[in-house]
Amino acid sequence: MSLINLLKKKCTRQLFTTPSHSGRFFIVSKFRQFYKYDISETDEYNPQEALDKAEKFASKVYGTKQTIFLTNGSTSGIITAVLACCKKDDGVLLWENAHPCHHNAVYLAGVKPYYYTLKTIENWGIPDKFDSETLDKYLTKDNIKAVIVTSPTYEGVTSDIKELKKVCQKHGAYLIVDEAHGALYPFSEKLPDSAVKIADFTVQSLHKTAGGLNPTALLHTNTDFDIKETLSKINTTSPSYPLLASIEANIRFLNSSRGRKILNKLLDELKEIQKNCTNYEIYAPDITKINLKRNGLTGFELSEILYDKFKIEDEKTNEISTLLLSGIGTDNLKLERLKKLFKKRL
Repeated sequence: MSLINLLKKKCTRQLFTTPSHSGRFFIVSKFRQFYKYDISETDEYNPQEALDKAEKFASKVYGTKQTIFLTNGSTSGIITAVLACCKKDDGVLLWENAHPCHHNAVYLAGVKPYYYTLKTIENWGIPDKFDSETLDKYLTKDNIKAVIVTSPTYEGVTSDIKELKKVCQKHGAYLIVDEAHGALYPFSEKLPDSAVKIADFTVQSLHKTAGGLNPTALLHTNTDFDIKETLSKINTTSPSYPLLASIEANIRFLNSSRGRKILNKLLDELKEIQKNCTNYEIYAPDITKINLKRNGLTGFELSEILYDKFKIEDEKTNEISTLLLSGIGTDNLKLERLKKLFKKRL
């Protein structure tokens, strides 16, 4: 039985257990359906068996040794990966401007941090990829056990994960890829290659581009580490089964012919819209991440105009450009707004 169907199961007993709302006491009435499906790990439901099946199904979809559902975002996945493959005082190489969870993982694991810098794509003001030659230099001189790479970046710049993995193998280091913004990559050839089948650990945030609820995410591994046991060290013992069930449904949708059709149609439309844009400069190494700039305007000035005049809020802005993020939930209304924006002069 799937997690979704399990949550629809009618309870046949009076449960003197958690959760205390009992699926009938709705403090926030608008969330009444969520309360109804918010079950605990009781004998009546036994959701762990359904969860195990859902995660095994996910592993087959992604082609990994193991895929774990996360309800505390990619943050918990990064921390778990570092805790799993590193011992106290091991060295870990990470980007100096990485997401806070990378730094927190190093701190919690008690490992020694080594920091690498990334070149800037000057005409866009965004970080470039991490290349294998640079990685080799770091791993040659320092005793590093694991490497954390952000690919794609917020702006859609991806590194060559295959080459980075070869360098890591050469030096006996584990490769952890923060693919939080690349959760759609395994489901379309029109997007960059995913790291899930290559890296030792890969995290993906379903809520960022793949239509998932905040903060649903995935941790993939191609190692033999017991990552569930490691995750239990930082995870709650009272998981949200509605969120876990939504992850299962999310993966099934993305992997379905309908989901792939919707995704590829969206990618084609985004590509066409960007192709016909004449009033702005666009850089989109990943079609879903539109880096936008306009001569005579800073990125911050452009951001303000988009917000005030066009009622468009961007994802991220720098001195040179601003980023418009799209995903599986970018509907026709948003696409039409984008078309109009690209046709107008400011």
